[in-house]
Parts: sequence; C-alpha cells; structure tokens
Amino acid sequence: MAKALFGHVGAAPDRRLLDEVTRLRSRVQSLEFEVTRLQAENDRLAAAAAEADEFARLTEPALT
Repeated sequence: MAKALFGHVGAAPDRRLLDEVTRLRSRVQSLEFEVTRLQAENDRLAAAAAEADEFARLTEPALT
C-alpha cells in the first residue's frame, strides 16, 4: 500500500492533465467575468425599469 501511495504521489503530472486544468481555469475565469458583466447589465436594466415605472405612475387622476 505504501508503495502504491508513493508511486501515485511521486509520479510526474501528466502534461495533458496540466493542459486541461489550465484550459478549465481559463474557462472559469471567462465565465466569472461574463457573470459579473451580466449582473451589471441586469442592475442597469432594473434601474431603468424602476425609473420608467416611476414616470408611469400618476399622482393625480387623469380625468376629474
């Protein structure tokens, strides 16, 4: 068992695995950026919708 563990821990990392991890980290970073961008866009649209809703409300009746 100790030999198996030592062989597993002591083995040099596979180049394909390192490339895949690098690619996945890059993809996660780009997705996190996209989430941040979409949240900012959503906040902007929500503020615009709230402002438009405020203008649509009438403080007085239209016909008296």
